Amino acid sequence: MLIVKLAFRNILRNRRRSLLTLLSMGGGFFLLCLTLSMSEGSYSNIINIFTQDHTGHVQIHKENYLERPSLYKTINHADEIIMQLAQHPLVLGVAPRIYSPSLAYGKQKTFPAQVIGIDPKREARTTRLEKKVKQGHYLINPRIKETHQPVYFPAMIGFSLAKNLQLSVGDELVLISQGIDGSIANDIFEVVAIVGDASSYERMNVYISLSAMRAFLSMPDDSSKVHELALILSNQNKAREFAANTQSRFNNKDLSVDPWQVVESSFYKSMQADKKGSYVSMGIIIFIVSIGVLNTILMGTLERTREFGVLKAIGTRPLAVFTLIMLESFVLAMISCLIGLVLALPICFWLASVGISMPEPIDMGGIIFDTMLGEVSWFVVLLPSIVVISSTLMVSFIPAIRAAKISPLKALQAV
Repeated sequence: MLIVKLAFRNILRNRRRSLLTLLSMGGGFFLLCLTLSMSEGSYSNIINIFTQDHTGHVQIHKENYLERPSLYKTINHADEIIMQLAQHPLVLGVAPRIYSPSLAYGKQKTFPAQVIGIDPKREARTTRLEKKVKQGHYLINPRIKETHQPVYFPAMIGFSLAKNLQLSVGDELVLISQGIDGSIANDIFEVVAIVGDASSYERMNVYISLSAMRAFLSMPDDSSKVHELALILSNQNKAREFAANTQSRFNNKDLSVDPWQVVESSFYKSMQADKKGSYVSMGIIIFIVSIGVLNTILMGTLERTREFGVLKAIGTRPLAVFTLIMLESFVLAMISCLIGLVLALPICFWLASVGISMPEPIDMGGIIFDTMLGEVSWFVVLLPSIVVISSTLMVSFIPAIRAAKISPLKALQAV
């Protein structure tokens, strides 16, 4: 208790020096907190835009489908799995999909296209596909003539494919592919919508309903087989944990459950590399703050040389002197973190709710990114606190060692 009293007395004794130290460390905490909030908030926003665009937070496939896609690697009894997943509190939507590479024929040209069979309602709840319709209308059920004979199945096509094939809403699209029974799959579809733009994921895709896809690929009408289940969660940070837990439940079904970090590994790796660049700027801030703290503590130690000499002369142990200086630094660091937190939190909450509008919006695959949002989380608050306190204690170590080893005779003669 005596050391604690001495520590607080020394802090209050030279108020100007203590105030400058608090401002230096508090300013470092403030800058770190804001930088981290903007960094994490921007990355989270980009991840949400990317995953909600088409990938989803978690995807389920037949084992090894991602490495070597095949028309025959299907998820059996998909309807039962969807019902099980939909009951999980984290799951907001599940979108079943069937894929088939195809040759698309328009008015005069042919181009390769990726045909994707979707459940329109589930896809709209899982991704932003419905919002990316530029012309026409979103997929609906096949229309029926007055003779009760179905007309062409409706299809939505990507912007680039429509441009290459010179197709517009209302035109006919011919698709040729391979049926699941080995036959040649071919059919005529009516273009009801054009989605995305020249840079979006959908630019060369064709979207038709699951029933139309099964008819196109000669799959049984009552079949519930699909190639992929894309899930959207209420919290994208729990994608890995959810995928691991779900994988343990499906071990006996030869299914692979992967988070978006695995499905889109190239995007995730590039994002992690970009994050490291922001951590460099944070390191520079900490270095500047640490130099200021080191200078302040070192000057304070030199000014108190006689005091330490007296303490050593009356029998104070070196460990007690070392503890005294480290305790003073720790108390100053804690107070500075509280001051920085009080100043930073209101701004962080404002950034998380309102954000900063970008002068020139960025088009990310058909999705407009026009606002930089912040984030308020335990990570944003605790990391700057740990960094400021640990760096303060590290730079205080050398002055504390010097004071602990000081000779009483030399200390009293120095002043």
